[in-house]
Amino acid sequence: MKEADGSKLVAQVQGLKGILNVAQIVVSSLDLDEVLQNILHSAMSVMDMPAGSVALYDANTYQLELRAHAGLSDKFVALDRWRVKPGGLTYEILERGEVFIVDDTASADFFKNPLAIEEGIRSLIAVPLKIHKRTIGVLYLDDFKSREFDAEKLELLSVLSSFATMSIDHARLHERTLQLACTDGLTGLYNHRQFKKTFTEEVARASRYSKPLAVILFDIDDFKKFNDTYGHPNGDIVLQEMAIMLKELLRDCDSLFRYGGEEFVTLLPETPLAEAVKVAERIRIFVETESPRFLTGITRARGITVSVGVAAHPDHGTDTQALLQKVDDLMYRAKKDGKNKVYCDLK
Repeated sequence: MKEADGSKLVAQVQGLKGILNVAQIVVSSLDLDEVLQNILHSAMSVMDMPAGSVALYDANTYQLELRAHAGLSDKFVALDRWRVKPGGLTYEILERGEVFIVDDTASADFFKNPLAIEEGIRSLIAVPLKIHKRTIGVLYLDDFKSREFDAEKLELLSVLSSFATMSIDHARLHERTLQLACTDGLTGLYNHRQFKKTFTEEVARASRYSKPLAVILFDIDDFKKFNDTYGHPNGDIVLQEMAIMLKELLRDCDSLFRYGGEEFVTLLPETPLAEAVKVAERIRIFVETESPRFLTGITRARGITVSVGVAAHPDHGTDTQALLQKVDDLMYRAKKDGKNKVYCDLK
């Protein structure tokens, strides 16, 4: 066998191994980030490219989101979300819907991306990832030198991209299924089931690292009476608006859940009791003063109020059962003693 034929066979075997890796991902991996990383590295191996990325496409917002990358500078990947604009390279790639190749960016008049030029990208392959004529992303492979691409390797890449698209679609479906299982359909918040899981994890973390953890329980006052008077559809509006207000006033690191019915609960990591009480009081006042804004058209009344209980680890216990019992008791005391109050038990 000639040396050239041997090299060609080796390249084909390597390409088939890459395709096999992606095929295995299709049936064995359900984690989207893992799937994307494996697809990227398999494609880089097939085409012998030193860098690349995978971006997922949202047809509703015309945006691409960078979800996996390798061999690229921090500055280049800092922009992790961008809008597809008519006339741009990505727009052309999506419009054509086929593999797009640039052998030498220096001689391509349309290649004007300043970040890519600064990065030193001299050749590239862009593969639209499509399923049922629907584009779900783009696979980019980059090199820092100009080159001509082998036709047989490109064929292997085309096959690999088909497996890749199946794998991504499968993983995204699984991701959406998990999301539905842990979120409340009305408010979009995490549900009671997810709360129990997260609460257990956060209490364990607080105990392990000797950190405070606050839990705040909110209950909308006289909600049953509101539903009886104005109807359940308007009651749903109250719950949705309540979720929005709570999210506006909490930190990104805080977790918010619909606990059940008209109750909401939030976990505040590394937050001592006194600080959590301030947060709860700020929210109570905000709900009382801002709720008329969305209730005027329904009730022409002054709005809704909430009764609130606040407990903390380790002040009121070091396990979930003790903390839940405490925060629940405090919230019911607030309701019993006149409502629209924040109750805590400062040590």
